[in-house]
Amino acid sequence: MAVDLSYSDHVRDLIARTEQFIRDEVLPIEDAHGGDIAAAGGDAIRADLQKAAKAAGVFAPHAPIEYGGHGLNMSDRAPVFEAAGYSLFGPTALNIAAPDEGNVHMLAHIASDEQKQQFLAPLAAGDVRSAFAMTEPAPGAGADPNALNTRAEKVSGGWKINGRKHFITGADGAGFFIIMARTSGEPGQRGGATMFLAPADTAGLKVGRHINTLDRSMIGGHCEVDFEDLFVPDSAVLGEVDQGFAYAQVRLGPARMTHVMRWLGAARRGHDTAVRYVAEREGFGSRLGDLGMIQKMIADNEIDIAATRALLVQACWELDQGSHASNATSIAKTFAAEAIFRIVDRSAQMCGGLGVSEDLPIARLTREVRPFRVYDGPSEVHRWAIAKRAVGAVRKAAREAAK
Repeated sequence: MAVDLSYSDHVRDLIARTEQFIRDEVLPIEDAHGGDIAAAGGDAIRADLQKAAKAAGVFAPHAPIEYGGHGLNMSDRAPVFEAAGYSLFGPTALNIAAPDEGNVHMLAHIASDEQKQQFLAPLAAGDVRSAFAMTEPAPGAGADPNALNTRAEKVSGGWKINGRKHFITGADGAGFFIIMARTSGEPGQRGGATMFLAPADTAGLKVGRHINTLDRSMIGGHCEVDFEDLFVPDSAVLGEVDQGFAYAQVRLGPARMTHVMRWLGAARRGHDTAVRYVAEREGFGSRLGDLGMIQKMIADNEIDIAATRALLVQACWELDQGSHASNATSIAKTFAAEAIFRIVDRSAQMCGGLGVSEDLPIARLTREVRPFRVYDGPSEVHRWAIAKRAVGAVRKAAREAAK
């Protein structure tokens, strides 16, 4: 089958307009506040940036057309999201930041018509933010989702949820939560999870402290969240009971790839900054860009950028074909998370003292991209899954041959 790597006129135009919008409207605000979204004004600056993005015609490229978006598939999102990610505030401006972007994607695929009107429509429009509450303190769900400990008990007319979550991105100020809770089985067992929708002001839902992390560009923090006898009606079930882990795959694979898209844009900014610097900076009798060791770092960055894009294209194509693309997304996510960090780290090294200062954006980029090797599954977990699939495929082939 032929692979078409071209983009439509609409997508090319959207890429160009996004690049201009980021350059003219967003980068000056990011630079003025050192990439710290809270220092820039939090939800107030989000509202201003999103208003400007709507005026520029670049808002919500991923959202369904009927909800005010551009309706792009995964493959077409890649260059647009990369262009937005060139600024740490760009994804927030276009309403494609985590976790809202992934929640829009999942709600569009799973939610009932009534749930779409209540939750998806305002989220896609940027009227509210959201949070996805799955990760728990030990011994609960983290890299191993089967350890899910938060429990939902069936009661008359609905469900009562009890449990504790942490590292819930965007929880402070979110308008609603998508909650993953166990409805059957015991922690450690596969399956038995259900997703529930709950407005943030529901009695029994409490957002606690912000867990202080390296990154500063994700609005609403990474918070502890407690559920104490939180009642939600039967209509709050997202999808079907006990199918939460299956539905999570609708979100997680694409969300890993959109993270790659955004952070690749950030890494490219670091690389561009470093190349501009070494092209002119003189030392040791020549310009730094003419020295072999610097040229190796530049070349290695270019290779990592190209390889990340190639793996991203493959994974997005598989997702667009309707596949879960579990292996392709694990490979792309693992490689990209480490390559993106290498790109930014080399960029800092090329710029010397300026590379670790606030005079250039590279230091803040280092701070932001390092957690990606943990977020959406640590690299070690993805490597384990990739290896497990490879060994399993060999054993399956051997069994088939023996029949």
